[in-house]
Amino acid sequence: MISELQKSVWAQLTAKLDRLPHALLLHGASGVGKLALAERFAQLLLCEKRGQGISPCGACQGCRWFLGGNHPDVRFIEPEAIARNLPGPEEGEEDKPRDARPSLQIKIEQTRALGSFVNVGSHRGGRRVAIVHPAEDMNTATANSLLKSLEEPPPGAVFLLVSHRPARLLPTIRSRCVPVPVPLPAPRAAAAWLAAQGVRAPERWLAFAGGAPLRALEHATGERGQAIERVLRAIASGDRAALGEVKGRDDLEPLAEVLQKMALDRAFAALSGRSKYGGSAVAGDARAWLAYARAMGRNRVLTSHPLNPKLFAAEMVAGMPKN
Repeated sequence: MISELQKSVWAQLTAKLDRLPHALLLHGASGVGKLALAERFAQLLLCEKRGQGISPCGACQGCRWFLGGNHPDVRFIEPEAIARNLPGPEEGEEDKPRDARPSLQIKIEQTRALGSFVNVGSHRGGRRVAIVHPAEDMNTATANSLLKSLEEPPPGAVFLLVSHRPARLLPTIRSRCVPVPVPLPAPRAAAAWLAAQGVRAPERWLAFAGGAPLRALEHATGERGQAIERVLRAIASGDRAALGEVKGRDDLEPLAEVLQKMALDRAFAALSGRSKYGGSAVAGDARAWLAYARAMGRNRVLTSHPLNPKLFAAEMVAGMPKN
């Protein structure tokens, strides 16, 4: 359980139960467990048998509904691309066809609908909880719509904002939330947690993920993990030709990420004698490798665009510094 890796943060959250703010902002690097903490805290707030405890019971009606994803007093505000439950048509409205591509941003209709959610009475006689994730994925109009609910929160409404990049939030939104920083967990505990999830060489994957355990788990498993492994093996063998061998567009972003982190490690080794992401500590031309790392950062964004995978992969590899 991720809250075991973030015991100090969980203690901060539960300490606020006596005088609970209407809005909390959980912020930190991606993959450190912010959303899992927000969900567990929401479950605790809606638990009907917790008494004075600091953990949800997991057995009451409120906990069962929450874990089943159908608690009527919780609302997830997320982009359609990552949403677990997309809202259906309102009563009396026709079921309109959705766009071919799910939205990557939180829509203003979602934040406007929060008004009716938080201002009606609770179905279970307790709190109403809104989880906004990632909170920075809002344009200005959507953020201002959310701000209206934050400025005049009704009794019993709690907003849990989860953000990877809080600096992108409107200052007016940040000022109405109590910040809760979520740091990287202790490396030893994170590696043990990854090992318990069946990850081999957890220390290596944790280093590659910059110390974020959930990101390391994502990297180490599934097709993405296999794509990353292929690139890492090609780098270790010094086979640049194998680096450009991609099966399709899905391999491009992992390739760009590995090349970016390799470049940063080469630059860090030149500047400090140490690597950060578990790569080679062989020093290179720091300026050249930093420029290449910036280029790979831009390419990671471009990999979501329609382009020729083989040509793009070859271009990325060809731009790699020689030393």
